[in-house]
Amino acid sequence: MIGNRAMRALWIGAFWWLTCSVEAADKPNVILMMADDLGYGELGSYGQKWIRTPHIDRIAREGMRFTQFYSAAPVCAPARCMLMTGLHSGHAFIRDNREVKPEGQLPIPLEAVTIGELFQSAGYATAAIGKWGLGPPGSTGDPNRQGFDLFYGYNCQRHAHNHYPKFLYRNDAREVLKGNSRTFTGAQHSQDLFTREALRFIRENKEKPFFLYLPFAIPHLSIQVPEESLEEYRGKIPEADYEHKGYLKHPHPRAGYAAMISHLDRDVGKILALLEELELDDDTIVLFTSDNGPTYDRLGGSDSDFFESAGPLRGHKGSVYEGGVRVPLVVRWPGRVAAGSTSDHIAALWDLLPTLTGAAGLEVPEKIDGISFVPTLLGEEKQRAHDALYWEFPSYSGQQAIRVGNWKAVRRNMFKGNRTLELYDLEKDIGEQHDVAKEHPEVIAELERRMKAARRPSAEFPFEALDQG
Repeated sequence: MIGNRAMRALWIGAFWWLTCSVEAADKPNVILMMADDLGYGELGSYGQKWIRTPHIDRIAREGMRFTQFYSAAPVCAPARCMLMTGLHSGHAFIRDNREVKPEGQLPIPLEAVTIGELFQSAGYATAAIGKWGLGPPGSTGDPNRQGFDLFYGYNCQRHAHNHYPKFLYRNDAREVLKGNSRTFTGAQHSQDLFTREALRFIRENKEKPFFLYLPFAIPHLSIQVPEESLEEYRGKIPEADYEHKGYLKHPHPRAGYAAMISHLDRDVGKILALLEELELDDDTIVLFTSDNGPTYDRLGGSDSDFFESAGPLRGHKGSVYEGGVRVPLVVRWPGRVAAGSTSDHIAALWDLLPTLTGAAGLEVPEKIDGISFVPTLLGEEKQRAHDALYWEFPSYSGQQAIRVGNWKAVRRNMFKGNRTLELYDLEKDIGEQHDVAKEHPEVIAELERRMKAARRPSAEFPFEALDQG
């Protein structure tokens, strides 16, 4: 019998053989930018009133804005795993945050086939720059072992709580950052370093196709931002006292939080400007999204209520209500994606693997949960839809959710023995305020059946309330 590692090598080799005949000119570049804990309502193009995001809004203005796009999980590591592998939380390798010693998170296994490997095997230059969280250096989840020629950034999620870190990783080696400590300011802000590396990678690979994955750490806490960006908001936005003890006590928490997002947006603008300078605009798909919903109110000084960070949605990070999992997505591909277009196509992070590899003309793996939405991007009528979107989250008291059409079922407090499903009609009740389960027992029965069919148990992430049937 062939082992998992051998099978993985054979599959990737076959994939390379199938795709290597595609000329480089036919392969678009792909830049996938993902914010950390950016809410559905924190961009101007999604209704934000206080925080300025002109460059991300430009992507929406010159491309497509999705109104019903979802994260794969309400917290960091599982969402990133599912993006990388095209699997939802009923099948994913990583289903919750879990740290390992001496640093980092539980690694994805070597047999996982990632979006990075698919692009790399097709001749793309690949880089992951930002926050990884899927396995320490040297582990099976090391980004250099999962399809990325270059990794630069935070390997461990907890390390990413400080935007002025004492070191970052370049591949598996630590690079010490002089002048930094855990304070409000420092000599080298991680976001600036990520942007520097991203611009360098684009320049170095302008003559060949590239896949650039940018999982930024902003606006995840602490609140830390260069003085020039803070100045844009200090004294110009209603302020409140910092109320959380777990992070740095910023003297201007609302201004600092807004400034962080605008600081990230500025760097998005730099990337767009470089694509134009190098005449790569028409050859590059640019996407911007978030890994999950906004931080729950007043964590680390953030104020999700003031900013209406989740828009009209209920819940925040850590919740399977819409506010925890519905996120922004804007996509720009000049000449292919219609400028100023809006889509209500229902999709999720696990769809990005088949969508982006499909857009590049690559062979899409069969045994994944993701569905390509390239037809939607290109304005075609024949778009395959999901039968259901499924979430399970063995944390925050135990949660489960499913969306079928406009029906959304939510189950909470499962660790406390709760088995009752709430039911919401998202077309009429986007804020999930009116539980109509009692009025629709037949819908509840059908969604319960689909939930059971959507998952298989995980040895690494047991969920007793579900594993026992």
